[in-house]
Formats: sequence, structure tokens, C-alpha cells
Amino acid sequence: MDRQEILSKYENEDDRLFIAKFLDKLELSQKRNDIETTDFLDMHQSSLVKKLIKTNEYRRCVIYGGYEGAERECVIIYPEKLEMLFVNEKFDFNCMFQIIRITLSDELIGKYTHKIYLGAIIKVGVKREKIGDILVRMNGADIIVKKEISEYLCNNLCGLNRFEKCYISIERVEDLKVTPVKKQTSTIIISSMRADSIVSEMVKTSRSKILEIIKQERVFVNGELLTKNSKSLREGDSITVRGKGRYKINKVVNTTKKGNLVLEIEKYI
Repeated sequence: MDRQEILSKYENEDDRLFIAKFLDKLELSQKRNDIETTDFLDMHQSSLVKKLIKTNEYRRCVIYGGYEGAERECVIIYPEKLEMLFVNEKFDFNCMFQIIRITLSDELIGKYTHKIYLGAIIKVGVKREKIGDILVRMNGADIIVKKEISEYLCNNLCGLNRFEKCYISIERVEDLKVTPVKKQTSTIIISSMRADSIVSEMVKTSRSKILEIIKQERVFVNGELLTKNSKSLREGDSITVRGKGRYKINKVVNTTKKGNLVLEIEKYI
């Protein structure tokens, strides 16, 4: 499949431009016989690229986010000469990625959220696409970054008032501290397995508001952008609503006398 044929399949202009840039990187990797990488991709971009790689059988691509289950990932495109390094899992990702570790002072433990860390990163002039996941702990956070910006980010974060009593360091990616995900289980009652019905109950908002959120491209099912509110969901599906959280459908518990479904769900907290 040639470039124009691939691009013609994307109706959305932003998607088409994004895929065009990815195809440019594929060509550059082959032309220069060297590694090319994307920035950190959001869930929609990641979904687009994964489909493209699978459909066209691009073999020399690796998806990397620093740890299993990462939400924000990069695509690493490598030349044939490096294939065995990646196939045998011997490539050193430290040459491309690092961890910015923030350790909070005692009086700040438990007070800083994901929003505060992200706000600080934006404040010092680093674009969101240069940053991977921000793994928050009670006493700080680990931020996955491209190595090219790690020193700049570390030095500038140290200069912010909110971190003046904190310790900030650059660490290797294998030393990433992955905090166990906390989950809260509950049940919801829905009329059908339609996505809009389930998501509105999950996030406790009206159906009309959920339709608006879906149109804003903020809802993902199993990592793929939800485009049809009538899509039927199933047990085991994972749902992410930007700005509202992450959820999973565990199982259908039972049916009420009125024929509604009782679902057991999990919310990641």
C-alpha cells in the first residue's frame, strides 16, 4: 500500500497529518539507516499507529512507554542493522529515555496531585508530547521523559517555588517506581450495553453531557477512540474518559425485574 493510498483512508485532517508525519519517520529511518522516534502519543494517536503498523505489517517498530500498561507511548522505528537488538530485547532504552524523580519534602507528602506536576512541566515550557506518564506517589512522582529534555526539565523544575524544598533527580528507566493501581468496585444499573448508557452511569452525568464528551473525542474503549455512542460494550472492556477517569466493566451481575442490567465496574483511583 503506497503513501497516498494510506492517507486517503483518514477523513479527519488532524489524523491524516499525524499519519503523514509518522510515514515520514518510517522513510527517514530507512533512508538514514538509523532510529527514528515519535513523541509520546495520546491514546487516540497510539491507536491510529498500532492499527497502521498491524495492517501494513511494519516489522521494525516498537511501542514503548517505560512500563507495561503505560497510557502515553512512543513508537521507535529502527533499521535492519539493529533488528536483533530489539528482537532479543537487548536494546538499552536508557539512551533515549530517562526518569525525572521528584521527592517531596515532609510537609508536602500527600498534597501534590498529577495536575500539579503536569502544571509545573507546562510552566517551564516543556510540551506535553515530550512527556510520558506521570506516576504519582504519596511522597513524590516519577516522570517519564525523552532523554533530550531531561536535564533542562530537571534544572527548571528545581527553580519553581513549589519544589524549592524537594529533591529532584534524573534516574534510569529500569528504576521507575510503578505504584500499584488502586481500584474501587461498585455497581451501576443500565438499560442496555450501549456505550453512552454505560459511560453516563460510570461518570455520574447525563446522557446528553456524555454525547458531548464523546463528540469531543474524550472517550476511549480498550485504547481506541469511541466514535459511535451506540457501540455495544462487553464484560472486560476498559473505558477511559479524559478528565473523568479510567474504568473497567467487570461483569453483568444480574437483571432487575424491569429488565435493566446490573453491572459490576471498577474505577481506577
